Amino acid sequence: MCRTLAAFPTTCLERAKEFKTRLGIFLHKSELGSDSGSVGKFEWGSKHNKERSFSEDVLGWRESFDLLLSSKNGVAAFHAFLKTEFSEENLEFWLACEEFKKIRSAAKLASRAHCIFDEFIRSEAPKEVNIDHETRELTRTNLQATTTMCFEVAQGKTRTLMEKDSYPRFLKSPAYQDLAARASAASACTSSCSLAEPSHT
Repeated sequence: MCRTLAAFPTTCLERAKEFKTRLGIFLHKSELGSDSGSVGKFEWGSKHNKERSFSEDVLGWRESFDLLLSSKNGVAAFHAFLKTEFSEENLEFWLACEEFKKIRSAAKLASRAHCIFDEFIRSEAPKEVNIDHETRELTRTNLQATTTMCFEVAQGKTRTLMEKDSYPRFLKSPAYQDLAARASAASACTSSCSLAEPSHT
């Protein structure tokens, strides 16, 4: 807790640094960003308002799976957690599908679709996701006339699996519990610091 007005800036800065360090330790086990584009690229803010925003971002991850997936930092943290469970292929497939939907060139779309299928969908794929045989075969059929929606069913089932299985474990993990506690403290402290700082006109 910040006890005096004079101590606010120093204490809050220390809290912010400690918070960042803790998150860095949480993610250190993973080699993020090697295969998943933006995964692992954390965005830090040095000013109080940015720090508060980051803290609120962390706390928002427990509100819904959608909020977690919409946060670059949340995706990176979730990916780090999944790597500890050896199930990161589910998130990597979901992310690959999201990027796939942005492709506008028909030639690139077909080429990328086959790459995604070979990497995540086919039997014995290097990062084979856990989907049923019917979904696998449906996806294979969809590749015959590639559209941005050809992975829709497989992506949806993978997302549901993560939301019902991995996501609750992520929220209950000691790493996230500790991170959320520090985020709450950092957010409260930053709010106090902002109130204590004199305004400049």
